[in-house]
Parts: sequence; C-alpha cells; structure tokens
Amino acid sequence: MTSSVGMSAVLGACARPRDAAVREPKQDGGSGEGGEVTPGEDLMREHGILRRIMFLYDEAIRRLDGREEVPINVLLSAAGVVRRVIEDYHEKLEEDFLFPRFERAGKLTDLVAVLRRQHQAGRIVTGDVLTLARGPLGEQAGRLKLADRLRAFNRMYRPHAAREDTVLFPALRALVGGKAYAELGEQFEDKEHRVLGEGGFEKAVAEVAELEAALGIADLASFTPT
Repeated sequence: MTSSVGMSAVLGACARPRDAAVREPKQDGGSGEGGEVTPGEDLMREHGILRRIMFLYDEAIRRLDGREEVPINVLLSAAGVVRRVIEDYHEKLEEDFLFPRFERAGKLTDLVAVLRRQHQAGRIVTGDVLTLARGPLGEQAGRLKLADRLRAFNRMYRPHAAREDTVLFPALRALVGGKAYAELGEQFEDKEHRVLGEGGFEKAVAEVAELEAALGIADLASFTPT
C-alpha cells in the first residue's frame, strides 16, 4: 500500500483564486436570471462534488478488489471532502433550512424522514472509511472491509442525491414562495462563507480534480464508449 501522492498538490489547488463568475450578487429575487446561483442550483452543484467523490470511491473499490495499490492519502482526502463539504455543510443546510419546512407543511414527510436517517447512516460510514483507511491494509480482510464500506456509501448516496435533485429540491420554491426562496440563497451563501471559507465550493472542486488526477481518472474523454 502506498501513500506516495503528496498533499502539496491538493493544498495548492485549494489556494487557487476564487472564480468570481460563479456567484454574482442577487439581482432578481432568486429567479435564476442574471447568472446568480439559486438555492436549488447551489444544492445540486454540491451533489456534483458528491458524485465525483463517488467516482473516486469506485476507482478505489476496483483497486482494492484487484489487490492493486491505492494511494491512501488520496482516499483519506476524498473522505475528508465528504465530511467537510457534504456532511458538515451541505447536509446541515438541508437539515436546518429545508427539512423543517417540508415537515411543518406536511409535504414529502416520508421522503424527508428517510433522507434524515440516511444522513446519519452516511456519517457513520464515512467514519468507518476514515478508520479503516488509516488501519493496516496489507491483509486482504482489511481491504475487503474498506471496499465494502465504500460500496455501502455509493449504494445509498446515488439514489439519495437523485431523489433530492428530482423530487425535494424542485418542490422547494413552490413550498416557500419566491421571496423566501431568494432569502434562502443569501442564507446559503453566508453559511458557505462561515463553514467553508471564501470560495469554499470552488476550492472543493479544485481539490476533487487534483484527487482525480492522482488516481489517473481525470481525463473525461477516456470514458467515451467506442
């Protein structure tokens, strides 16, 4: 097992300048015009980070199953992004700002209950991944346990994120109204700055891109079927 991929590349990526074009001042009440990020778009693009992490996990699973070397520091960094960006930020937004509104309105309550339970389950799995990845992986039993936890994460979060993107998030604006929807966008932005720092989303995307490069899966064109 190797940890030869240095973290300097990741840290360097995180220090890149923030792309100011991603977030423009709110100008139209959150309608999506003028280029600003609406609450639904904000949440969905964070799901994009999650999906790229799951792709990293897929590659780690393939290597673990095939007894190939896995750069453990890359896997730990990927799980760290999940904990920092998805669990401590993105899911907290949903739990603090979205789920209670649906519950108070009596809308999609069965779905919200499942999503809440899956957030808790996901945090447990991430803890397992971090613990197992730091442990001895020279034996096949340890590799199989880690691969199993990565599979469990991906199996749950693929339908979890898809259901939120296609059911929960589209219902949000109709539930709260245009004014409250615009206010949510400002609250999300303030929360991002407090939890992730200035340009938190852009830094996370850059970090994930560096991790993809470290695992040799950064070339999107290479996945085009022939």
